[in-house]
Amino acid sequence: MSASFELKKSSNGQFHFSLKAENGSTILSSEQYTTVAAAKNGLASVQKNCTEDDHYVAGTSSNGKFFFNLKAGNGQIIGTSPMFADEATRHYAIAECKTAASATVIDNTNT
Repeated sequence: MSASFELKKSSNGQFHFSLKAENGSTILSSEQYTTVAAAKNGLASVQKNCTEDDHYVAGTSSNGKFFFNLKAGNGQIIGTSPMFADEATRHYAIAECKTAASATVIDNTNT
């Protein structure tokens, strides 16, 4: 098994996706989209851009936790990681995210 996307409908009626690692932990989350089509477009953008090293921007939060953003070719953020306790875990998550181009998509928008 490898990383997989989960596409969901939020309680507020909007749509979002997350990329899950093999162990089930979330490694990347999207913004909220008003339509399922827009969410699917965002997911496709992650799949297109995830293999590009220069599209990852690593950061450190004010509380010392580590995270990263994935950007599209136009510079727009298309996914944000959760906060990680250390740089090694962030590095692992980025490596896992780079495999997302061929990740399975689980569509839970009708549940």
